[in-house]
Amino acid sequence: MTLAVVTLAAGKGSRMKSDLPKVLHKLAGKPMLDHVLTAAQTLGEATQHVVIGHGAEEVRKAFPDAELKWAIQAEQKGTGHAVAQALPDIADDALVLVLYGDVPLIKPTTLSALVDAAQNALALLTVTLDDPTGYGRIVRNDEGAVQAIVEHKDATDAQRQIREVNTGIMALPARFLKVWLPKLSADNAQGEYYLTDVIAMAVSDNVPVTALHPASETEVEGVNDRRQLAALERVFQCQIADELMAQGVALADPSRIDVRGTLKVGRNVSIDVGCVFEGDVELGDDVQVGAYNVIRNSRIGQGVSIETFCHIEEAVVAQACNVGPYARLRPGADLADGARVGNFCEVKKSQIGKGSKVNHLTYIGDATIGEGANIGAGTITCNYDGVNKFRTEIGDGAFIGSNSALVAPVVIGDGATVAAGSTVTKDVGSEELAVARGKQRNIGGWKKPTKD
Repeated sequence: MTLAVVTLAAGKGSRMKSDLPKVLHKLAGKPMLDHVLTAAQTLGEATQHVVIGHGAEEVRKAFPDAELKWAIQAEQKGTGHAVAQALPDIADDALVLVLYGDVPLIKPTTLSALVDAAQNALALLTVTLDDPTGYGRIVRNDEGAVQAIVEHKDATDAQRQIREVNTGIMALPARFLKVWLPKLSADNAQGEYYLTDVIAMAVSDNVPVTALHPASETEVEGVNDRRQLAALERVFQCQIADELMAQGVALADPSRIDVRGTLKVGRNVSIDVGCVFEGDVELGDDVQVGAYNVIRNSRIGQGVSIETFCHIEEAVVAQACNVGPYARLRPGADLADGARVGNFCEVKKSQIGKGSKVNHLTYIGDATIGEGANIGAGTITCNYDGVNKFRTEIGDGAFIGSNSALVAPVVIGDGATVAAGSTVTKDVGSEELAVARGKQRNIGGWKKPTKD
């Protein structure tokens, strides 16, 4: 039996107080809908259908490369009506799994169990809440079998005492849906076509109804406002923190780490508070990450120490390097073993050779620095003429004095020295000393400016 996953993502989300469609609001750096689709992808060969409405084109554009079948719900007439929009593209012999684009923490293991239970039956996820206000109640008979789901607004006082509630997530054969959905009625308090009404239809047609339960309530919590989104963000980040610590990572405070992508770690990694990891990040063995660093799409090698308040993006840092504090490695920064980039330095699209040092207040852009070079404080590579970018090459063992400006394109040879304060516009040969600064004049009798 083929699997068709139908994710409902047509809601406006007015309580988010935003023009952005609700399912595109981000949790851990990616849209909530993305989390749901990723969980569904783990189920193997499945066709993914997404029902969109409010902000439909914006939702489409957010997933340009995904293999999705889109269905439009032009009018918001309830969950049953929403699923019906996708049904024409689903084969009669398929199994349908219904998910929600604003329920981002659903786990693949839970979905797999639900699908397994629905081969010739209707399987739904329920959860027991201390406060079930607002949720549809699971009505069971004396033998404990599920009979129906009654929405809160339509429930009697006795039914509102029931604490087991519907999550909305269910799986069932498409052939049943194609019979039951046309029979739905909007004669209820909301004036909508409830998907949950198919439960009573299943009971009436002697189709087995099985209720399963997620491992945690948070798996099935939906997002209606900013507070709920923030709460689920913390839940998700705490789960990641637990996984990292299980792998041996030392977290100074598990409640103060944010992973917005994939973080791979080696042995004996230490991460201080306030760090943010975005995209795909890899930390090698014995990496020490100081407080309040942002690392995005980068590889950090074994034994690297990253001091506080650094920003590292699309960079490669080899073994035993030291970075920061307050350093910025921009895309294309590539540090060889033992390189050092210190405080208030910026490196962009440049290679820093083995053991070379860029220690203070320096900009290195579009440059190649050899091994064992020393770049003095305040040095800049002048790589841009207002139109084009040019490269600077600095050889092995070169010494660049403080406050030097290297005007690209320029080559500084192996072992060369550039005197402090020089503006270098011509190549410097190996072992040469370049002095490129104006002659000092001392003027006697000069009067300092005074206030009027």
